[in-house]
Amino acid sequence: MKKITLAIITLALTFSLTARAEDEIQAKSLAELLQLVKEGKLVNKEANEQRERSFLADKSKQQQALNNARKMQRDEEARSDRLESIFEKNEQALASLTEVLSKRLGSLRELFGVLQQVSGDTQGVFEGSIVSAEFPGRGEWLGEFAQSMGKSSKLATIEEIERLWFELQREMTESSKVSKFTAKVNKLDGEVVEQEIVRIGTFNLISNGEYVSYDIENGIIKELARQPAARFVDSTGELEAATSGFVPFGLDPTRGQLLALQVQVPTLEERVHQGGTPGYVIIALGIIALLLSAERFTTLNIVASRVRAQMKTATANLNNPLGRVLAVYHDNLNIDAETLQLKLDEAILKEQPALQARISFIKIISMVAPLLGLLGTVIGMIITFQAITLFGTGDPKTMAGGISQALITTVLGLVVAIPTVLLHSIVQSRSSGVLHILTEQSAGLIAEHAEKAGK
Repeated sequence: MKKITLAIITLALTFSLTARAEDEIQAKSLAELLQLVKEGKLVNKEANEQRERSFLADKSKQQQALNNARKMQRDEEARSDRLESIFEKNEQALASLTEVLSKRLGSLRELFGVLQQVSGDTQGVFEGSIVSAEFPGRGEWLGEFAQSMGKSSKLATIEEIERLWFELQREMTESSKVSKFTAKVNKLDGEVVEQEIVRIGTFNLISNGEYVSYDIENGIIKELARQPAARFVDSTGELEAATSGFVPFGLDPTRGQLLALQVQVPTLEERVHQGGTPGYVIIALGIIALLLSAERFTTLNIVASRVRAQMKTATANLNNPLGRVLAVYHDNLNIDAETLQLKLDEAILKEQPALQARISFIKIISMVAPLLGLLGTVIGMIITFQAITLFGTGDPKTMAGGISQALITTVLGLVVAIPTVLLHSIVQSRSSGVLHILTEQSAGLIAEHAEKAGK
């Protein structure tokens, strides 16, 4: 029990003896422990008295600070009352002055409202006009002028009103002129080059014999990705070089919309590529048919000219079919007419394959070409329906590829088939004409031989 009591008292001394807390204190007996407790009380008493004195000193300071704060509050409240009174007086004076201003303005207020409306509308017109390519900065001034007219305290000056009239008049005047000026042109490769620009009213811009466009949003002149058809571009150089008179020119009254559509029109090469694989096959067959027709037409013309030359002489020339038939006739003059006719018919039959060679293939191409076009049409429609299944019908561009292939292959098939049919007819008639001459001459030779045999 004594040990427990000793431990408790030792723990209490550890927290109470602040001045001697860092020393190692070990009581060897109860008398020493009692002495330590007495010393601790004295130390604690002195510390508590010191705290009380500090608190009382701080209390007096806090009271002084509170008194100062209350005095400051009263001063600020008095100042607030004075400012509020002044604010009310100023507000009344402002209302009175505003009423006086409104009376003095009178009809001028309506004029300024009209100026604000006109300047705002004109700003939109100027920003969308290619005249701004030659006279930049007009839209910004009009925007600032319209905003200033919206403020009741700002009145328009005579100079501002005259400038608004001047800009309106200049827009009307420039819209009827063909003007030349120098400006920077943004090339497709990102290079910016300063060039001479020709402006045709409010419709088109041309430079170096080509159309250029005016980017309204960024206020820059850009080179077109592709020029329109040659019939529109041919006159641009003549217009740039002209100093007076009239020059035919492809004008865009929609201020760029028709030009943009013309630029998007695919070229012949692009249309061919739209046909895909069926289109390439049709074109290849058309080229083959054209080459075969040219070869047959040339060969048959040469043969026909030789046959006509052979008809003028009785001497057989083996460089043409009729000469070879005559050679057979001369070799068989001693046989009867029926046998001779069979010999001549055999000779004509031998000449017929050479005269009709590859003509049937031209006819086959004329029949296959539209069928390949129909095949391409079916493939294109399949692609179109697949696009509709995946993306729906909201965007027509998703279906454009399949529809283009369907239409282009049909056109290619007809373009190849129609002239191929005509070429086949021409070549076939040439071949038939030569065969008809051979048959006719053979019949004449048989008749002559029979007549001689009868005599």
